[in-house]
Amino acid sequence: MSQLTEIVIKRLEEKGIRSDIIPGFVRNVINTISINPECSLQELNSRLHFLGWDDFELDDHTLQLVIAGFEAGGLRKRSALGAQCSEPLH
Repeated sequence: MSQLTEIVIKRLEEKGIRSDIIPGFVRNVINTISINPECSLQELNSRLHFLGWDDFELDDHTLQLVIAGFEAGGLRKRSALGAQCSEPLH
């Protein structure tokens, strides 16, 4: 597991997301951004709340870490988080 992936996991756990549901959260973040790359952080959080992530408010720093981890490939590997996403963000 890459250092960036470990940082993302630790940060999300510190923000209250259990390690067993981090893959689903990351998948929802990446899918939402993939559908609407120009969405604001507020719009992204609204969408995440709609998807059931009511108890979590994503901040910009954590979002940037998730994006960087995804683009680096670490958050796409099944061995890292147990989830795969189809395409990197551009």
